[in-house]
Amino acid sequence: MSITRRTLLGLPLAAAACSGGGTPAAELRLVTGQAGGAYGQLGDRLAAELRRDGLRVKVLPTAASVQNLTMMAEGRADVGFALADTADDAIRVRRQAVSALGRVYMNYVHLVVPAGSAITGVGGLAGRRVSIGAQGSGTAVTATRVLSVARLERPPELRRLELDASVAALRAGEVEAFFWSGGVPTPALEALGGEIRLVPLDAMVTVLRREFGPVYEHGTVPAGAYGAARPVATIGTPSYLMCRTSLPADVAYTILDTVFRARDRLQAPSAPGGRLDPRYAIGTGVVPLHPGAVRYYRSVYG
Repeated sequence: MSITRRTLLGLPLAAAACSGGGTPAAELRLVTGQAGGAYGQLGDRLAAELRRDGLRVKVLPTAASVQNLTMMAEGRADVGFALADTADDAIRVRRQAVSALGRVYMNYVHLVVPAGSAITGVGGLAGRRVSIGAQGSGTAVTATRVLSVARLERPPELRRLELDASVAALRAGEVEAFFWSGGVPTPALEALGGEIRLVPLDAMVTVLRREFGPVYEHGTVPAGAYGAARPVATIGTPSYLMCRTSLPADVAYTILDTVFRARDRLQAPSAPGGRLDPRYAIGTGVVPLHPGAVRYYRSVYG
């Protein structure tokens, strides 16, 4: 479910939420992601822009989505990134006190194998050694769901490795494939050039949507990415910029004002959907926009 302009302008601003529930923290705690991934790079750039606008910011690298949402819900972080499926789960299942600032770009599920691998589809993972991503990451959530609906003949041998460790394990032959959900290009994978190949996953989108809802989309990693001669059809999952629900509304407003004024310098991943645009940003599904975000988007729409 996307939020239309009419819906956005009709949203009420609760007085308590709009007041922010307290004074701003002396230092904004920004949770990002793993080394080599887009969240880490984008988070560092966002922190630099926020500091330029006078905010004190502490960047906290994490395993990404699940850990980020938990830290924000528990008040140990103020703002950070999360995949749409993990954020959707945080609202509908875990009832965590988190809100969206905006949908910022599209992630693509990468199923990475060596260039010469015989694996050509998700069915080829049966009985294989596969890294599904770090514990607490959104990649692990998505990968687990993909494997659960794939109905493999034999279960794979699962490893829970962060991105850099997955790359190292693939090169060493310790795993035969790994999952990664990130923007295109992902820096740690771009460096591998012709050593790797992406396995198509687009056939899984309809099944995932039926089982888990419309947070999954058809996506395409363009030709040229990671040295590929042809585009690769896969699963798309949006990335949201999230915050703790108790974040003061004026702080949320300032963050978004900075994001959109500095969007050219922030350089969100540039594959289709990798854009920082207000009309794209309000589409956060069941995840509610923070009152400060609603105020910002109202100011943009006039």
